[in-house]
Amino acid sequence: MPIPMEELMRSQSKFLAASILIFVALLAVGLLAYEHGFRPNKTVAAAAPDSGRTPRDTVSGMQSYADTIDRVAPAVVTIRSARRTRAAQQFPFLADPFFRQFFGDQFRNNSGENRSVLERALGSGVIVKGDGHIITNHHVVDGADQISVELTDHRTFEAKVLGSDSPSDLAVLKIAAAGLPVLTLGNSDKVRVGDICLAIGNPLGIGETVTFGIVSARGRATGLSDGSFEDFLQTDAAINQGNSGGALIDTRGELIGINSQIVSPSGGNIGIGFAIPSNMARNVMDQLSSGGRVHRGKLGIGIQAITSDLAKGLKLKDLRGVLVNSVEPGGPGEQAGLHAGDVITAVDKVPVNDSNGLRNRIAGTPPGTNIALTIERDGKEMQLSARLGELPVDKQSSVTSSGSGSEGRGEELGIAVQPLTEVLSSELKLPRGTHGLVVTGVDPAGPAAEAGVQQDDVILEVDRQPVGSVSEFRAAIRRTRAQPVLLLLNRNGRNVFLAVRAR
Repeated sequence: MPIPMEELMRSQSKFLAASILIFVALLAVGLLAYEHGFRPNKTVAAAAPDSGRTPRDTVSGMQSYADTIDRVAPAVVTIRSARRTRAAQQFPFLADPFFRQFFGDQFRNNSGENRSVLERALGSGVIVKGDGHIITNHHVVDGADQISVELTDHRTFEAKVLGSDSPSDLAVLKIAAAGLPVLTLGNSDKVRVGDICLAIGNPLGIGETVTFGIVSARGRATGLSDGSFEDFLQTDAAINQGNSGGALIDTRGELIGINSQIVSPSGGNIGIGFAIPSNMARNVMDQLSSGGRVHRGKLGIGIQAITSDLAKGLKLKDLRGVLVNSVEPGGPGEQAGLHAGDVITAVDKVPVNDSNGLRNRIAGTPPGTNIALTIERDGKEMQLSARLGELPVDKQSSVTSSGSGSEGRGEELGIAVQPLTEVLSSELKLPRGTHGLVVTGVDPAGPAAEAGVQQDDVILEVDRQPVGSVSEFRAAIRRTRAQPVLLLLNRNGRNVFLAVRAR
């Protein structure tokens, strides 16, 4: 029997009213839950509000590091330096009295006489103490006659250099101010690849700028500066000219690095920037602030990385540690009992992973400190104790020379050699009493060239055995035909091991 139209309409009205009541009830429950903290996308922030690893949610619901930047940005400053240099004379002959008889003084200003040029540099810095101590890069203030520091509140102060250290590319400045905002130094040893970081500085002089990225790598050495002790944090946070000396911070707002270099074919940012770790900066800063110079530990050895071929030549079980290729006579290493060919695997029971890390570890240890060395020698592990000396600041020049005279061939390796004479030893500036063979020619397509052997290298040993004649050299190569030939070379006064695969 059909349902009357009026009754059907009444049923539909009741159903619609019930649906509206249910919708209103659900909406009320949702709003109540929202007010009690059950907000979407808030789980991580609510669980760890002070972790600093997650950016704070703003009222709009977007994620932001604004609160962190507001807190730390005032501690990052702009540094302007200037120095006067004498310009080259454009027309020096116009200053000569003979010519001035004819031309008088009308061209004197154009002659370049007594002219000087004011060179300006721009960088950034970080306030590390409220009494006006600022850390920046050495290259920002190197040779400057005038240095000024501009704060974010636009106050400007003249600054003096408390100390500057070229090997680490760090400098400490002091301005006459008090109660300044300070950036807390973090522990860069705990920084991990993939951690979020922010760079703050004044790129290209446009004003304080913040960029965002991650830590791309650790323990980098670029060789781009005079820095002998490089241990950079690499980041893709944009760093440009003017950022030098500025801050690299983590999401907690702690300083993890001092921005220092970029690698770029164009001179602009391509996402490969480098910062000096805060732990290295802290050590250098403390020494520069107290004494104006940095004291570094010295072990008195030459070291190099271990390759697969070197490991085979040295009969090592694995590639851990670094190889000692020379030992300074009378130095701390020799006194401790180190020999060329030893492999250092740990310092104070901390594993050694690469030569750059070991160099920085020794340099960062105060002179006079006793350290424990774990080494591997002839397949056996040994423990040695060394007392560090102090590393002097010096630079060694390269020496190149061409050999001549009667030569022997190392056909298997693709090199020509001849005995080391007193004349050649003097030309190459080798220590008195050095014995070996001089490389007088290298086949560019041969295995020696591929391994890195160069003309004027001096071969001291073949497979750990001294060689002083061509016949000894050839015999040693024949004995090692089945494996890489391990050569100990002296190059420009420094020893280096190379492994060459003979034909």
